[in-house]
Amino acid sequence: MLEGRDLACWRGERAVFAGLSFTLAPGGALLLVGPNGAGKSSLLRLLAGLIPAAEGQLLWDGQDALADRVAHASRLRYLGHGDALKPALTAAENLGFYARLWGGDVAPALAALGLAELADLPARVLSSGQKRRLALARLALAPAPIWLLDEPTVGLDAASVARLGLLLAAHRAAGGAVLAATHLPLPLPDAGELRL
Repeated sequence: MLEGRDLACWRGERAVFAGLSFTLAPGGALLLVGPNGAGKSSLLRLLAGLIPAAEGQLLWDGQDALADRVAHASRLRYLGHGDALKPALTAAENLGFYARLWGGDVAPALAALGLAELADLPARVLSSGQKRRLALARLALAPAPIWLLDEPTVGLDAASVARLGLLLAAHRAAGGAVLAATHLPLPLPDAGELRL
């Protein structure tokens, strides 16, 4: 499915990482671990096609993954540090924006993260944990083979982490793959680990 071969990333005048290789098969999970500044977020942004690799190759089924950037974007969901919510829009309206882009139904996605009763509240009044859950609800909208997640559990309580675990398990059971940068344990049994 997704393979990185000898990837390198430079930020400014500094090599963030080099010689990085991995494979991620359908149903697989890979945890990106390491100290702050090790390049976890940079690697996720590179894999999403948001920054270029200084060296190496990113392959999808053996072909250049970024040769067709539109096709690459359609096969992944990227959740970065920011929640990417419009404060004046309700939870349902925020999620509706992504539903129009990718398809899917807002109500079940909100329910999957325990947000159904907050659907009509503006995002600005949600707690930080609720905002993070709303960002994560985008994953429940429409299938995509690869989820790239940067610290997905920041601000979540134990019940919300458990909900995320159910979402991750269903995605993997359907053949989806997960790459997640984290400092904390994630509900991803049998995940591989890539230390940066």
